[in-house]
Amino acid sequence: MATATTHGARDHARAQHGTRDGAMPVVPATDWPDAAPGTPVWAETVAGGNYTHRVLARGTELRLTDLAGDACAHLLLYAQGRPWERLNTADTVKVQWNAYLGAGRLLLSDQGRVLASVTADSSGRHDALCGTSTLRRNTERYGDGTPQSASPAGRELLKLAASKNGLEPRDLPPSLSFFQGVRIREDGTTEFTGSAGPGAAVTLRAEQDLTVLIANVPHPLDPRPAYTSTPLEVLAWRARPTSPGDTLWDATPEGRRAFLNTVDFLTARGLA
Repeated sequence: MATATTHGARDHARAQHGTRDGAMPVVPATDWPDAAPGTPVWAETVAGGNYTHRVLARGTELRLTDLAGDACAHLLLYAQGRPWERLNTADTVKVQWNAYLGAGRLLLSDQGRVLASVTADSSGRHDALCGTSTLRRNTERYGDGTPQSASPAGRELLKLAASKNGLEPRDLPPSLSFFQGVRIREDGTTEFTGSAGPGAAVTLRAEQDLTVLIANVPHPLDPRPAYTSTPLEVLAWRARPTSPGDTLWDATPEGRRAFLNTVDFLTARGLA
């Protein structure tokens, strides 16, 4: 189909209607072919070296899936409308006395409140210690780290996602990453453990209204010389936040206090 004229370009563009690509959002999300426990509100496949973002309501569940075994989802969370309350990886680790993410862990802000909880995990290969890749490091390793290059850095992509939500580079704290593992050896050094393989998934539950930023790029400790990053599936559906009586609520004294802090804050504002 000729596109040299305006009419030709228009006809070509309209002919793409309904076409599905390997990496793209599905709108509406209810057209997503994969069954979800509730009504889908976000359905997207994020290519390697790309990013995505979305605002999710409290109680929404978000499932990330490593489709081919080499995705790495670098995640940032913000309380929607209060960007100063955001994911704090240091508090997420120290308050729960555990440096490793998995089912039952809480993702905390520096206000002692829960932003999201991890409700399911079939991967076990995650990282709360190293953050994401940077422009300088990717330029040294791959020759370029700019967003438009073949080897974009995670921080550069998160800057783009942040800007589309009224956030600035100064609003970017250290991120968590899912699907590429890191462990700490007895001598205190880090060990990169790689992925759990294709199909591994992790499910998060939003405990507040959240702004979610995700960059799908290689982990900064990935030793492979080539920039290796495969598609990430993102699917979110309507659900309910954690409440008293849920096993997660009382799993630990620290977690219970964080949930109480969260509900107390939201109740005072008529949000819970």
